[in-house]
Amino acid sequence: MSTDTSSLTTEDLEFLRRPLHGFLSVAGAPLPPQPRPVWFEVTAEGTIHLFTEPDSLKVRRLRRDPRASIVVAAPVGEHERWLSVAGRTTVEPDGAHDLAARLGARYWDLDDPVRAADLAGIMAADMVRVVIHPEAVSRYQY
Repeated sequence: MSTDTSSLTTEDLEFLRRPLHGFLSVAGAPLPPQPRPVWFEVTAEGTIHLFTEPDSLKVRRLRRDPRASIVVAAPVGEHERWLSVAGRTTVEPDGAHDLAARLGARYWDLDDPVRAADLAGIMAADMVRVVIHPEAVSRYQY
């Protein structure tokens, strides 16, 4: 395992651009973190973006304590590899629907009418964008 406490490497960015699920954990709860699978996008600057409803439990917790982490792992059948990004978050009122549209096309076959309808439902809902600003990056590859 290696740790670079400040940023994502070129190899990390390449890995995170794949359509993999991330497991998001947020601080601010009396119980241990309860990771949830999420769609995400990494930017060239190395921030991690996801979308959610503005009144979701994760957003309420992030407003009290903005720390979060996301773990992404390679799927079964590939060499073992995972990446963890932890840092402070911001909750942004703009850009969530554009992000949802990009991620819908990345994760789903939108030629499938069921998936297209699912995405239309997401696009009709009120959404915010959560941005993780990396402070600690850990990685493992075997």
